[in-house]
Amino acid sequence: MPALYLIRHGQASFDAEDYDQLSSLGEQQAAHLGRAFAATALHPQHIVCGGMKRHRQTAEQCLAGLGGGSVSELDWQIDPDWNEYDHLELLNAYTAQPGVGEQMVADMAGDNPRAGFQRHFAKAMQRWVSGQYDGEYAESWAQFSARIRRGLDAASRNAKGNVFVFTSGGAISAVCGQVLGLSANASAELSWQLANAAYSKILSGQSGLKLLSINEHSHFDGRHRELLSYR
Repeated sequence: MPALYLIRHGQASFDAEDYDQLSSLGEQQAAHLGRAFAATALHPQHIVCGGMKRHRQTAEQCLAGLGGGSVSELDWQIDPDWNEYDHLELLNAYTAQPGVGEQMVADMAGDNPRAGFQRHFAKAMQRWVSGQYDGEYAESWAQFSARIRRGLDAASRNAKGNVFVFTSGGAISAVCGQVLGLSANASAELSWQLANAAYSKILSGQSGLKLLSINEHSHFDGRHRELLSYR
């Protein structure tokens, strides 16, 4: 029975001018994931990749680690429906509130800028997901969820074997929330727990879609623990 492996991209470049590219650690994570798949003889029959650079780079590094052939030798599809939401739009709408932007800058100037950013980004996402301010966003949470569902339906409809889907945490959390029937807030909050280069497994059958696992990242256990990251 066909299975969809929803693979989150490796760590992106948080401190770089262009966030949408893998960091050195992200490249290592993706390659290690490929080697972990190879160790269990798991190979894709079809590959779906979101349209962002970090998706493509994760796919390339993973396939190189897998040793299952080059991109050109595999059944490969680019599907922008699997793109992540625009995090800058969420932040811009959030920081436009009086005093919020200044507080965020101050919090990120501390000893742990990533933690400071994460606290504010969680609030920005809650504001977006609430649906109360949809007019401030080019793509609402409802529209984002519908887009991801469209990508999921297309990937499952065309599946003839194992499908690797390279995408982002927000997309994966939206899928898991839809399959499990979770609320919008609960679905969005799943993304905070998803590790870089982790995967979630969806079974596609006659009875519909079933979530078999979420956030599989045991390949980063033990001596590979130093490769584990969430942001």
